[in-house]
Amino acid sequence: MIPLSDFLVLGAILFCLSMAGIFLNRKNVIILLMSIELMLLAVNMNFVAFSHYLGDSAGQIFVFFILTVAAAESAIGLAILVVLFRNRRAINVEDMGSLKG
Repeated sequence: MIPLSDFLVLGAILFCLSMAGIFLNRKNVIILLMSIELMLLAVNMNFVAFSHYLGDSAGQIFVFFILTVAAAESAIGLAILVVLFRNRRAINVEDMGSLKG
């Protein structure tokens, strides 16, 4: 049986990697979206680990709703990126600053 601390350490490592991806690469929107999704998955893994070790299924149900919202967020984000790429021929974050009204 794997102890709870191993899951928490792995979740912390994944969360730190996603934070590094957000702070180190601020130019490519796709990598920013992937880092946000990795952050959500790290938190979800902690929810599932705590849910298993506490014997309560509320954490797993909460993860189900988080994954549903994250999938919708990804679909909308990628649709916006496709429209941005068709109009600007680039997906840089710096190009989005010129979209202000």
